[in-house]
This record gives sequence, structure tokens and C-alpha cells, in this order.
Amino acid sequence: MDVGWVYTIQESMHAYAANVYTSVTEELSKVKDRRFIAVEQEFFRLWWDTVASDSHKRQVRQLVKEGRLEFIIGGQVMHDEAVTDLDDEILQMTEGHGFLYETFGVRPQFSWHVDPFGASATTPILFALAGFNAHLISRIDYDLKDTMQKNKNLQFVWRGSPSLKAQQEIFTHTMDQFSYCTPSHLPFSNSSGFYWNGVALFPDPPKDGVYPNMSLPVTKETVHAYAQTMVENIKQRAEWFRTNHVLWPWGCDKQFYNSSVQFNNMDPLMKYINQNSNEFGVTVQYATLSEYFQAIYQSNLTWDIRGSEDFLPYSTEPYQAWTGFYASRNVLKGVARRASSQLHAAETLFTRYRISYPDGPVTKDWALEKLRALRWAVSEVQHHDGITGTESPKVADMYLQHLMQAMMGVEELQAALFLLPHRLDRLNFLSSRYHSKGVDQVPEQHIIVYNPLAWNITTIINITVTFPNAAVFDEEGHAVPAQIQRSAQSNVTNDLFIVVELGGLQHRKYLIRFSQTPCSGSSKCTGTYKTKGVLFERRNVKDWRKTGRRLLPVLSDCYKLMFDQDTNLLHSITYLRQEKTTVTMTQDFWEYHANGDVKAGPISDNYIFSANSSAVRAYKAVEMEIIPGKIVWEIRQYFYREEGDEDYAYSIITRVPKCFGRQLNCLRLEQTYSLGPLQLNTEVVLRTSSSLKNHRTLYTDDNGYQMMKRPYRKFTNNTLARNYFPMVRAAYIEDDVSRLVMVSDRAHGVSSQADGQLEVMLHRRLWNNLAWNLGYNLTLNDSSVVRPTLWVMLRSVSATNKLFQREAIELQHRPVVMPIDQPQKPWPEKEPRSSSPVQSVVLPPNLHLLSLSIPGWNYSANHDVHLSQLHADLHLGKDLHSEPDYDRVLLRIMHLFEEGEDPELSKPVTINLKDVLQGIGEVKVLEERSLTGTWDITHMQRWKWKTVDKLETNEKTCGRCGNEAFTVTISPKEIRTFFVHFSSTNI
Repeated sequence: MDVGWVYTIQESMHAYAANVYTSVTEELSKVKDRRFIAVEQEFFRLWWDTVASDSHKRQVRQLVKEGRLEFIIGGQVMHDEAVTDLDDEILQMTEGHGFLYETFGVRPQFSWHVDPFGASATTPILFALAGFNAHLISRIDYDLKDTMQKNKNLQFVWRGSPSLKAQQEIFTHTMDQFSYCTPSHLPFSNSSGFYWNGVALFPDPPKDGVYPNMSLPVTKETVHAYAQTMVENIKQRAEWFRTNHVLWPWGCDKQFYNSSVQFNNMDPLMKYINQNSNEFGVTVQYATLSEYFQAIYQSNLTWDIRGSEDFLPYSTEPYQAWTGFYASRNVLKGVARRASSQLHAAETLFTRYRISYPDGPVTKDWALEKLRALRWAVSEVQHHDGITGTESPKVADMYLQHLMQAMMGVEELQAALFLLPHRLDRLNFLSSRYHSKGVDQVPEQHIIVYNPLAWNITTIINITVTFPNAAVFDEEGHAVPAQIQRSAQSNVTNDLFIVVELGGLQHRKYLIRFSQTPCSGSSKCTGTYKTKGVLFERRNVKDWRKTGRRLLPVLSDCYKLMFDQDTNLLHSITYLRQEKTTVTMTQDFWEYHANGDVKAGPISDNYIFSANSSAVRAYKAVEMEIIPGKIVWEIRQYFYREEGDEDYAYSIITRVPKCFGRQLNCLRLEQTYSLGPLQLNTEVVLRTSSSLKNHRTLYTDDNGYQMMKRPYRKFTNNTLARNYFPMVRAAYIEDDVSRLVMVSDRAHGVSSQADGQLEVMLHRRLWNNLAWNLGYNLTLNDSSVVRPTLWVMLRSVSATNKLFQREAIELQHRPVVMPIDQPQKPWPEKEPRSSSPVQSVVLPPNLHLLSLSIPGWNYSANHDVHLSQLHADLHLGKDLHSEPDYDRVLLRIMHLFEEGEDPELSKPVTINLKDVLQGIGEVKVLEERSLTGTWDITHMQRWKWKTVDKLETNEKTCGRCGNEAFTVTISPKEIRTFFVHFSSTNI
């Protein structure tokens, strides 16, 4: 059941989703043999909280206890695998699993990942870490599936991570060519085939229960024809698998809302086949997924191994490469990622607050309500028709509305967490050191800057201000390096760049003093540098005859960038320091012109990228402005569709930071682009062409977790589109000497179509006359202006190995900047108050704090106690709403590096969590858990499958192997999850 897609969640709940759970619950309770598997927790939780009667709830609890209603995956949604970030995949599973464990005491152990458009190698790793015993996929490349079918290789043991290997392997079943639905077309019935309840009706279900397109019922006259068709299909599928157990999925999208009709036709058909099993050679039974996998497991066969390859990209036919959705709805992809990083920051803030101020003025129930709203919104949009951009416009609007509303709520929470615990009133916020008698009072503004990472950082923040002059001071009254200049996006605002130094999970306060006139020699202004830009004449492409004659250098401590005044484009980059290597490089915009007429050939749409020809240059003239600065140089390039156009079609703003403090910020070039509104049936790429000899081999990330090698492949048809891959956080090309890396603030499509080339698809606007797309309004007529950000790095291969994982995370989790007030007259002076800064929390450079949150769900260290309590409640007829658990902190730490990737950073890291977390409070109890928290790691016994290499699974039985109870060792690519309880003196 799609959490979105064509209809909003509310429309789907009303039209069919609520009826699925109501009618299935009733029908399962009538006949003991019946079974049902349920996937999307969002719909189930909405039903449970708003629709289900007490009687339904009692029935569900009994069915779950008996194993006849089985929750599969158990996340809020069936998430996409190509453009989702692992943070959000883990979040949406944790939310669903927490609810299921608290409510029923169940822990999902199987997946049903049948609908995502391609399969990532990260998903089986995460499912293994969550305690799953088997994984099920369906949508993989059509010709690969065909080969696997013929060779009976649709089932295998998948070792998704080259570093974790057998430690997190999982048995994987691939659905055959019939996918996850029963056959719909039968010669003797209508097109619904085995779906007797018909087709879901929007907006309202029919009052008489008669749906359109209901199949012929199973009667004495039809039962044999139905049985024959079913058995033939079962036998056909059996040819492609190694055991005599055939998984025959009964159902499809939006089915079982009228399940009395469905079951009352299934029952007699199955009975008829079993009564005539000698004739048919087949017996059939209802089964949950766990019963099917149990039968396969008990067959005791030895299975082939699949290594760390994924199944991306995904094609269904020769001209249907599903690589367009990597870039569809860029705005939604950006907002979803921003919401996720805001949630991460707020979770860490609330956790610290709760431990430090258990009785503080921010009420815990209110705080958790705000966090849960954003958890829900971020989880929901991970659906495979959400963040993919493959939904109808009204559903995209729904996701955005849910995200924005929840983000506003969390902003309120963040403001409260920053301001209230310190009893921060306007009279004593900043000391009198800012003010001198006799100086004209000028407007001032106060901001708080928070670092949500468990690393010390020195970075540059950017604030948009209306005043042309500003001076910035820290809490001690010291001037802070800053730079102010006219904004690229507006003539009436200015960009104020401020250098901030922050410890891990630390925040600092700053004062900004504004004025209309520049400072004249006053010490109050010495820290701020005011810049002016130099505008270069517009250059027309048709006049590019001799290029490279007039090169203009832009220098930082790390790079020398050369810009060509004949073209106004980048010409080359030299990376300085030890290596001093020059790479020629240009960056500009190109357009693929898509076909929108199905009669004229393959089309591009929300899902599919089908390039009919090569890309063409997207502009005829380029303008450039360079703003030299002491903190950052900014190069603004504007691309005009026609030579005489007044407004530019595209732009690149490149910021070249200088080095500050302990860190080499200058290693990255920060680029923001502006694109749109696009012309119709246009797909726009940023093309970076370089002298690197990469032989069109590309590396892109799977969900921000691991990098995958993507060698260029030639196909009989559609080679261009089939060489596009998803870039969630990072992509790079390299040769023997240098590597060009890009890290992104949202997902894009990426390719290397020529030697030395890296092209990123940033935006798409499409319309076509395909009846399906018109009928469901899936035409992607996206007229928005998008402003994505990429950070670019060019170094040696070994230098970037140390760098790009951290840079990707720093881009994702940039400092939170919170203005406390509007620019106004200074506050009355008061005596300075003593304020010690919050203690920092710092992890080693190869470890990342993935989560620090208070989930609120009720777990139990003793699972049997939890179950007995739930069963006692069931026996007494209670449906108690548990009070949230505010004392249990969920901590996840991830090792960023692969085995052997770097001589030092790839080593296992041993840390004492009591020491690491002492800046937050005193750790009293540490308990290692499964990825989503529902299993005590020492009790989680996953099935061990026989494999051809007979490699034993290296299951760790010791969660904390060391002399001390709080010492843990984290190996390459491991994600370790803990419940932490802090000392009662704190909570």
C-alpha cells in the first residue's frame, strides 16, 4: 500500500487502506488457516490509533500472537533504495519497530522489499543489523533477472559490505518475472484475474461493497479453470527455484480492502487444488513470509554468494531505464534532507537538555511530540514514491507540507532548548563589554550557532542581512573574523560570512552590530572585511575562438583556480601543498531534450530517463563576477539561454574558502547552483569536464554508506541512460594521480559519459502524453527554481580517502544558526554573568555519531517480561497507552572507513563511552542493541545459511570486549547501537 504516490495518505486511508486492516482482521479471525502479511506501519498505526475498535485491537493482538498476522519489514514505509540516506532508512525502521515492540512485543525478521526501483547493497546490511533472517527483493534489471531465472540463481546469500563480509550477510530471495502480484489476465475472466474484490475506488469506497472489475467468482463452473491457471503458473515459477517450495504471492497493489470477497474465493480454490493434488501435482497452503523462509532454511541447501554489488540502475525494457527519478523533484529531495539534518540536531539537543535539566522549563511531553512529528514526516517521505519524486503533484505538496509543518515545530523546540535552560532573559544575555559610552548606539542582533556533529569544527556560516556593514563579536567581546558583501540572489540584501569554531555538540553565542555607514578606523570593525565585486564582460559562445590566452587566478591555501576571460568559464585547477598538480577543468550546463510524444519514440517521465540524443549546450552567453575576500572568494557565473537575455537561465556560485583555525576548510570548493524554471521536456546537467583519465569509470555511493564502482557499459539500446547512477552523498572520478570528488546536499543522478567527465543531473521538467501518466497526473511538469549545493574537492587519491566521507557528513550536518532576535537597539547594559560553555563531545575522526536520541518507546532488557506483561494486558482486555520512556538514550556510532581504505583511519577504534559521553553526563548503564533497538545483541541469534565458501559467520557474542564495562571497539564500516542510561544524579 503506497504511502503516497497518486493519492494522499488521507485519501488512501479513506478509500481503501483502513478497510484492509478492518476487513482482514475480521476475516483472519473466522478461519484458522488464513494468513496475512502487513508492511507499511504508517497506515497500520493510523488505523490502530484512529479507526480500530477495542474488539479489533483484541483480535489483532491474538492474531499476532498466533503468527497469523505477520508484520514484515516493520518500518513506517517500504523505503526507496536508490536516493535515500542511511540515516533516514534507519530512522523510519526504528520508528516502526519501536511501535511494534511496545504494542505487540514483535520484532520483524523478514523483508518484503518488492517495489523499490532497483536494490541497494546497503539495505541488506541494515536489515541484517536489525536482526532480519532473510530479505526479499523484486525490481532488478530485466535482462539480469532473466539470466538469474534460467540459472536458478534467484536465491543467494548477499554480503553487501566488503568490510563486514559474512558478519552481516543475509539470505535474499528475488521475485521472478511475475514480480510480487498474482497473474491478472485470465482468458476466461476479466483483467482482475485472482483479485475478486475488484479495483479500489477513489475518493469513496462503494456503499454496497461492489467494486468495479470484480473477477468471476469461484463456483463449481469456474473452479477447475481457476485451479488449472494457478497450478500452471506455480509450476512455471517452480522451474526457476531450487527447492520444491514455491512462493506464490497472492495480492497486489491496493488489494484486500474487501477481503471477505477475496478470502471466500481463495478458500474453495485452494481446497479444490488440494483435493485434486494427485492430478495437479501441487498442494497449496496459506503462509506468512516467515513460514516460507523457514521451509527454505530447513531444506539445508548450500547457497551461492553475492558480494558487495547492488542492483542499480534498474531497467524494465530496452528503452526503460529507471534512472530519471534520481533527479526528479529536486526541491522535495532537498527539503527532505534538510528536515533530516534538523531532526538530528534537535534530537542531540533534547537528549543533552533532558540529562542536564530533567526538571527544566521545556516540558518533555511537548518536546517529544515535536520530535515525533518530524520523525514521522521524515520517515513518510522515504517511501519509494516519495523522495523518488515519482508521485503526483498533490502528493508532493502533501509531503512538503508535512515536512515544513514539523520543521517549524522543531524550530520552536530548538529555540526553547537554547534559551530556556539558561534562564536567558534580555537583560543579561551579553555582557557590557560590547558597549562603550559615547559610541552611537547602532542596531544589533544576537545569534546562537550549534554544531550537531561529535567533532570539533572550524567553518564559515553565512547569514543574510539587510545592513551593508556589520561587526561580529563572541561571548568574550572579541572581534570574530567576518566578511560582508552584496548577496548573489538579491540587490537589497547582503551575505555576512562569519568564521565559527565549535566543539562537538557545542553551541556559542555571537553578537552582530550593524550600521549603514562603514566603520572609520574604529577597532569595533577590524574583524569584518567589506568586499566589492569585479564584473567581467558577457562572453558569447559564438565568439569563443581563441581561449586560454587571458587566464585569471583565484588563489586559496589549497587551490589555484584559473578562469578564462575569453569564456568566463573555469579553465583549470591546481591543487597546492605537497603535490602541486594541475588538472584542466571546465564546468557548465547542458540539456537533454526529452521526447514527450509516445508515438514518436521512448519518453522521459518521473521514473524513466530516455535520452534520444546527446546533451546540447544550455546557454549562448556567460557573465562572470569575482568578489575577492579575506575569508572567502566568490565567483559568480551566470549562463544566458540567448545572447541578449536580461535574465540568466542558470548560475554557479563558487565559494573558495581560506584556511582558518585547526582545519583545512580550503580543501573544498562550495558550489551552489540556480536552475529554473526550465523549458518543457528539458533535463539539465552540470557537466564537469577534466583532463583526468578515468576511462568513463565512476564511483557513487549506496545511501551514503559505501562507495560502488560503476564501470561504463555499452548496451544494444539506451546506453546513455543505463550509465546513470544515483548519487546520495558522494561521487568521484579518478586516474592514477588525482581524484575529483563531489559531495551533495541531496540526491541526484550522475554519470561519466566521456573520459574525464562527471555530469550531475540537477533538474527535470517533463510532460508526455502517455495515458498512464496523464490519467494519474504523473507528468513532472516541475516549474520550480532549484538551488542545490555541491562541495567539490580535487586531491590525490590517498588525500581524498581521508577527506570525503567527513566532508559529506559536514555538508549534511552544517551548523544550526538560530537568530534570537531581529536587529534592534542594544539591550540595557548589565554586569557580565559567568557562563561556562557546554562541554564538547568529540569522537575520533573516523567515527561518526549517527544517533543520540530519546526514542520514547518502551523496550525491555528482558523480552520475556515484556511479552508476559503484554499478554496479561491482553487477557485483562486492556489496551494501555504506555507512558514514554524518557530515561533511555539511543546511541549509534558508525565507522566511516572501509577495510584497507586508509593506513590509519581504516583501523578498528577502541573508545571508552563513559569518557566520550562525560560532557553530557555520567554513564551508568550501557547495553548493546540491534540496529533499531528491539533486540539485546547477546540474544539475537540470526539464521546461519550454508554457503559455497563455508565461511563461518563471525557473530560477535561480546558487545563490549575490553577490560572496562564501557570500552567498545568499532571495526571498519560497523554501526554499533547502544541504550545508555545516565546517572540518576542527572536524570
